[in-house]
Amino acid sequence: MKSRSRRGGGRPTIADVAKLAGVSAISVSRALREPGRVSDELRRQIEAAVETLGYVPDPNARALASARADVIGVLVPSLTNNVFADVVRGIYDGLGDRSFQIQMGNTHYSGLEEERLLQVFLGQRPAALIVSGLDQTPAACKLLEGAGCPVVQIMEIGDHPVDMMIGFSHFEGGRVATQHMIDRGYKRIGFIGARMDPRSQRRLAGYRAAVEAAGLYDPRLVNTTPAPSSVSLGCELLRDTLARTPTLDAVFCNNDDLALGVLFECHRAGIEVPRKLGICGFNDLEMMHVAFPSVTTIRTHRYEIGRRAVTMALEKLSGNNVEPAVLDLGFELKIRESTAGPR
Repeated sequence: MKSRSRRGGGRPTIADVAKLAGVSAISVSRALREPGRVSDELRRQIEAAVETLGYVPDPNARALASARADVIGVLVPSLTNNVFADVVRGIYDGLGDRSFQIQMGNTHYSGLEEERLLQVFLGQRPAALIVSGLDQTPAACKLLEGAGCPVVQIMEIGDHPVDMMIGFSHFEGGRVATQHMIDRGYKRIGFIGARMDPRSQRRLAGYRAAVEAAGLYDPRLVNTTPAPSSVSLGCELLRDTLARTPTLDAVFCNNDDLALGVLFECHRAGIEVPRKLGICGFNDLEMMHVAFPSVTTIRTHRYEIGRRAVTMALEKLSGNNVEPAVLDLGFELKIRESTAGPR
């Protein structure tokens, strides 16, 4: 195809692409939005015109024409946390070759920042929104309820979704992990937690329910901090807990970073795991399987949550009714060497 210059210069339009390719503007739009709906020959013809002209679709014009942009907004509390990196990977893979783009927002575990990002995203009229958790501020809830697009809340389940929800029960995860250590014979089971966002608070509530039911609850065994989680912090929290309650014989950590720090501190202090101290984490990151001894943890289906969340949004966009609106993917207790028991 020969290159042709446009009269007047300026940014190439879809009409310019259609003229150069010798097709209608509707055909160009269809080929760019849903390439599978046009023939290979027509798609190559249009792609050549696009490349020749350097045409870039205008998302704002597309939004004005369709009352929404081809953008799915995703809000997560962290872009460096491996847990949410897995979720985001699932979202991208679930999107596949669809024409939608992902717009990411990092709330930094801040409800006010989530409100601000929602206002920004909704001003761009997204096709759908995927947001983390179910503890939005009242203002954020109003924004989501009036979004006018599919909304999927992820990583938790509850009785009152804004629209759709997919995740698991953090309370049950904490309860099951703690009950496992009780069943293995541990009596002085502590809880170590960092950041203590609402999901961590529910894991703590699950821990407390299990130890209270067994008559083993002691508030001195609970050690939490609002500080961000890290492996080194796990070391520090275990040292502090042992200084206060040296009879501690097991610990449930609200994530795997802390659990790994607890394991490292046990190695440093000569505390035998699992005979002298049992350890359980949460999330089942790769390091838990290869640690020595390997560490028991709760496996969460993070990638699948992301993949199915975007699938739910796309189904709703296609006009289909998504059932169930609240999807519980559950979790798995991965029993390993670190909770073999005190004997």
